[in-house]
Amino acid sequence: MNWFRRLHEHHHRTRRTEALTRHLSRLIPPASRLLDVGCGDGLLTSQLAEQCVDVAVTGVDVLIRKDTHVPVSSFDGVSLPFSDGSFDVVMMVDVVHHSDDPFRLLSEAARVASRCLVLKDHTLQGALAAPTLAYMDRFSNLRHGVDVPCNYWTPETWSRAFGDLQLHVEEWDSRLALYPWGSRWLLERSMHFVARLGVRTTAAMQLPDSEPFDAAL
Repeated sequence: MNWFRRLHEHHHRTRRTEALTRHLSRLIPPASRLLDVGCGDGLLTSQLAEQCVDVAVTGVDVLIRKDTHVPVSSFDGVSLPFSDGSFDVVMMVDVVHHSDDPFRLLSEAARVASRCLVLKDHTLQGALAAPTLAYMDRFSNLRHGVDVPCNYWTPETWSRAFGDLQLHVEEWDSRLALYPWGSRWLLERSMHFVARLGVRTTAAMQLPDSEPFDAAL
C-alpha cells in the first residue's frame, strides 16, 4: 500500500493541486484578503499566494499539522473566530462535506466574507457517486486524523443553501480535469466543481442555465 500511496501522491495529488491552483486563482479577485478555511498543510494556499501575488492569505483548520506551508491557526470547525466581513474572500476546498453541520459552516463563511466565497466541493449525482466520493475521502484524509462524515450534497441541496444564505453564483465550473485521463471517468465525472459565490445580495439565486450540474467531462 505504501507504493500505491506514493504513486497517488506523485501523480494524482500533484496534478490535482496544480489544476486547482489554476482554477481557483482566476476566481480570486485581485488585492484580496483571503481566508482559507480547512487549509490542511497549506500547500494549495501557498501556491495560490505565489500565483496571486497581491492576495494576502490566512489559514485556519481544526487539526494543525506538524509541518505546514503557511501559518495555520485553529478553529473549532463550527464558528470562525473573526468578525463580520473580516476578509474579502473566504475559500473552502473540499471542506463543506467534512462538517457535521455543512449549512452552518457555509453560513459562517458567508458572514466573514465581505465580497465572495470561493468553493471547491462535490455534488452527489450519478451512479455510484456516494461510494466513489467516500473512497477518495477516506483514502486521502483518514491517515491525517480528519473526520470523514461524507455529508455530500445533491445539486438541489446546494441550490437551496445558496438561496437561503443569499449567495449568488458568479462563476461555476465542473470541468476541472483534476485527475489523469485514464482515471477521470471513475474519480471525477460530474462530481466536482469550483464556484465563486457573491455574498449579501438579492440577485438571482439559481445556478446558471449555461452549465447545469450534469455537465459531461
